Amino acid sequence: MDFALSQEQTAIFDMAHGFGQEHIAPHARTWEAEGTIPKSLWPQIAELGLGGIYVSEEAGGSGLSRLDATLVFEALSMACPSVAAFLSIHNMCARMIDAYGSDDLKARVLPRALSMEMVLSYCLTEPGSGSDAAALKTRAERTNEGYRLTGTKAFISGGGYSDAYVVMCRTGANGPKGISTVIVEAGAEGLSFGGLEDKMGWRSQPTAQVQFDACLTPHDMLLGEEGHGFRYAMAGLDGGRLNIAACSLGAAQAGLDATLAYMRDRQAFGRPIDQFQALQFRLADMEIELQAARVFLRQAAWKLDTGAPDATKFCAMAKKFVTEAGSRIVDQCLQLHGGYGYLADYGIEKLVRDLRVHQILEGTNEIMRLITARHMLAR
Repeated sequence: MDFALSQEQTAIFDMAHGFGQEHIAPHARTWEAEGTIPKSLWPQIAELGLGGIYVSEEAGGSGLSRLDATLVFEALSMACPSVAAFLSIHNMCARMIDAYGSDDLKARVLPRALSMEMVLSYCLTEPGSGSDAAALKTRAERTNEGYRLTGTKAFISGGGYSDAYVVMCRTGANGPKGISTVIVEAGAEGLSFGGLEDKMGWRSQPTAQVQFDACLTPHDMLLGEEGHGFRYAMAGLDGGRLNIAACSLGAAQAGLDATLAYMRDRQAFGRPIDQFQALQFRLADMEIELQAARVFLRQAAWKLDTGAPDATKFCAMAKKFVTEAGSRIVDQCLQLHGGYGYLADYGIEKLVRDLRVHQILEGTNEIMRLITARHMLAR
């Protein structure tokens, strides 16, 4: 058993980290204040092959593993978890198109997605169906012109900002088997958006309701087969959970690094505060939890890459463990900064706000426990 990263994986991490520190970190607070990420950033990211991280090489993607992807998102989150998480959503959608789209659909959509000329959003959650995603009500009626969608999606990252929306909708009876997935491009007839949500964190990501009023999308924008959309959506979430955990991991590492630097310089009672044993114990606890989270995440990613039968359970467990560990660590970082941690200038309070939502999205951590327990009992 080898826990070391390969030379290629180390290079992937270093590439993403270097890009984040140069092109994202200096602007993170400004983008948060403006409530948007400049679209000019995405083609630069795509030039690194990060517009289709685990899209197959045959389809023009980078063909990286899920473990490789966690390294990318850990590294980028050290610059800004909000920006990194938005890229994760785009990649989840691109992978769904690669895995389940027809050759014709892939030829029409994937090149624009991989270049990030077309930024993608994932539309599953609705005002009345969050954890109970199979209860979604957005309906797509098949007509001679195409699919006519009616309904509303809620909490959509990129709502009104993205160029296309991967939409889970009901084409059949109630329950998961009545759900299909279609792609709706921005500007489609009947597509509109709610006002921007005023959020605690992830403030650089525009988030809004996506509204369909007899919204028309062509027949050839159906992803895969009718009635299989819920399965496609759930398959995408295993990787999404790993990515969001990696975003927590990277942000927590950045917070801990900043805290160590601060404590070396901060004087109290005549000496640097990193010389107080009580505070050293806090640092040690944070480092132990961070390293445990990193190993757990990479094990779950390895299981997903190798097709292990318990991969879904491990993705759920890792998502729950790592996101909660990340939030605990950045909260302690704020405490160790004292009053300065509460100020925006130091960047720690932003991490606390950004990471809190990681315990809610990609399946709440309560649902992660439910998935884990069901797998245990099924044995």
